[in-house]
Amino acid sequence: MTVKHDKPKPGEAPAAQDVSPAAMALELTAGTLCAENQAYFDKCLEKLGFVPNVLVCYAHDDAKLSAFAAFYNDLMLAPSGLSKLEREMIAVAVSSVNRCYYCLSAHGAAVRQLSGDPVLGELMAMNYRAAELSPRHRAMLDFAVKLTETPHLIGDADRAGLRTVGFGERDVWDVAAVAAFFNMSNRMASAVDMRPNPEYHRQAR
Repeated sequence: MTVKHDKPKPGEAPAAQDVSPAAMALELTAGTLCAENQAYFDKCLEKLGFVPNVLVCYAHDDAKLSAFAAFYNDLMLAPSGLSKLEREMIAVAVSSVNRCYYCLSAHGAAVRQLSGDPVLGELMAMNYRAAELSPRHRAMLDFAVKLTETPHLIGDADRAGLRTVGFGERDVWDVAAVAAFFNMSNRMASAVDMRPNPEYHRQAR
């Protein structure tokens, strides 16, 4: 009776990545949360099953956590001429330019979930220009990426391009505000090596 042996495999297998990762590289002790922020964390656990690591990272300073969460929730969830999906598309396109691991993982998952299209999520993360986009969405992302790469070159023609495809004055503000916020957030995440929750990698695939 012959015994089948597995043939040795060439090369070297990579180590498993981000197995129970720390939220960030800085060793900052979590502070005491105010009742509002504790309720926010509890709501995340109830709805998501986890607290996003970006909030965990800010939890060392309750006031900074409150400011970050309030600004984020207003930009991404409050009424706007931009849909929630459009705002997430901007977040991912900007994060792609900045190569932000945390935001590409977290907001890429949001694009997949809100659109119901995993391919769209991948395209936003890799190269939005390869996607079949409407004139509105292409102009929106072109503006956000130009604001990211060469902000000093933004001029009247860029704002006019947004108006031409139907964005109003407040919408132009919102496109710029979301893009600007994620440029800040990307840089902060990179500075402290912020790591996404493992759950994001599996969501909406």
